[in-house]
Amino acid sequence: MRVLIVDDEAPARRRLIRMIDVLAEVTVAGEAGDAEAALAQVAALAPDVVLLDIRLPGMDGLALAARYAHLPPIVFVTAYNEFAVRAFELDAVDYLVKPVRPERLAAALERARRRLDARASTELLGRLAAPAQPGEQPTATTRIVVVDRGALRLFDAREISRFWASDRYTLFHAAGEERLTQEPLAALAARLEPHGFMRVHRGELVNLARVRTVRAEDGQHIAELDDGQQARVGRRVFTAFKAALGV
Repeated sequence: MRVLIVDDEAPARRRLIRMIDVLAEVTVAGEAGDAEAALAQVAALAPDVVLLDIRLPGMDGLALAARYAHLPPIVFVTAYNEFAVRAFELDAVDYLVKPVRPERLAAALERARRRLDARASTELLGRLAAPAQPGEQPTATTRIVVVDRGALRLFDAREISRFWASDRYTLFHAAGEERLTQEPLAALAARLEPHGFMRVHRGELVNLARVRTVRAEDGQHIAELDDGQQARVGRRVFTAFKAALGV
């Protein structure tokens, strides 16, 4: 991930550079001391993230973010805490108050990385969902797309036992790791039900072929899958769930 640092004070820029230098997979793409230079650097360097001070000569950081919607995701870095509400209204990734602690900077940049991955995943899913052009083969409906640290990863849903919702994302286990996709669980369910999946709970989608045990626990039903995962089964769908299993 490439970062542009925008601050009118050179010592502040150098301090951020030192903190970024120890972070894995993060590099400083460039520096700027004012809004005009920042716009030029964005155009020339195409950074992934901008660390943006608020108090700048000429146009301040808030005005810059408000006026130029094409800017990369912004993490505000400032000595003033009273502008946080306005910063988040402008869709800031984070708001860091100087002196910035290394762990807060690392967390903010990781949050920015997640936003970039989610944006790339959404764009890709939109392309995959687009109707095939004449002469093109349609995309397989079991493909799951994940954007992970800039790398595009594709998984076959038929090899996955369970998907579950977490905030605005959908999670699943594949290749020994927990994965995240931007595609909502409801959309996945509609796409995968013809391939043997069933939405057994508001936040659970399971591969019926991978169900090994169904048991009652604390007034609810639990489906145990062949890889050790467990999924809650809602009362309203339990009868249909048993029918789908042929029991």
